[in-house]
Amino acid sequence: MSAASTTKTPQPLPAYVQFGAGAIAGVVELSTLYPLDVVKTRLQLARQGSGAPYRSSVGALVHIARSEGLGRLYRGLSPLLILDAPKRAAIGACGGNTNSPWVTTLTGGLAGATEALVVVPFEFVKIRLQDKSRAQLYRGPIDVLRHAINEGGARTLYRALPSTMNRHFAWNAGYFGTIPQVRKALPKADSRPAQLFNNFVSGAVSGTVGTILNTPFDVVVTRIQSETRTAGTAPRYNGTYQSLFLILREEGPLALYRGFVPKVMRLAPGGGILLLVVDVVLTETRKWLGPPYIVVTA
Repeated sequence: MSAASTTKTPQPLPAYVQFGAGAIAGVVELSTLYPLDVVKTRLQLARQGSGAPYRSSVGALVHIARSEGLGRLYRGLSPLLILDAPKRAAIGACGGNTNSPWVTTLTGGLAGATEALVVVPFEFVKIRLQDKSRAQLYRGPIDVLRHAINEGGARTLYRALPSTMNRHFAWNAGYFGTIPQVRKALPKADSRPAQLFNNFVSGAVSGTVGTILNTPFDVVVTRIQSETRTAGTAPRYNGTYQSLFLILREEGPLALYRGFVPKVMRLAPGGGILLLVVDVVLTETRKWLGPPYIVVTA
């Protein structure tokens, strides 16, 4: 009786490799699509007179590059590059999760709410640097921090924490909760290019869902973080739901989706890029490490 060939299941990669893949993916995605984040912030601040009413996202990109210089499209990038590697590291660990969609939705959302604790001060710096009306006030990230401390102490950096937690819970829950469903709906990949395509589509669709869910909270975060407060004066935007209802009442429901187009232009393909880069990094790492991390047929 001849011996049948057997295929051994490859050993899971160490956690630090998976987190590292997510970190690399985050840096690639952010560096590639960051100018759209600048456009998004400008549109969200338009109500306060600090952003131009651009007709389109592409028009905004061209206008900013021509009138303010190409470098303005990358202003505020450095704080996020420092942050995005550890923040996106979870993608490497969770991107291939095949648990129940309810489990991935909840765990993804809770992970997002937790990461908000770290994100808030970096977001504060980024938004202040992106705001055209403040362009001459700050020489760089350190200058933003100095002004913030003078404005209201260290707590100024965290005043949008609840709104940021809501925003990150919504995006992560939508993103991670949708990935398994999209993967199930796609044709089974029978080649490496097809697998990469499926990963990109899964991430892009899931990124779109996450963006739809979290944009209203993102508008609120931008408004809260950009507002300069003075002692003895009640803030205009004071809390997540107070701000949501204020914007809804004064500007209408579409205002809660101001900046949605550049945001989804970044996060939809960005979500695809994240999964794509994670897949490539993990696959190449398995090849480099060899057995027992690759499929071996005996």
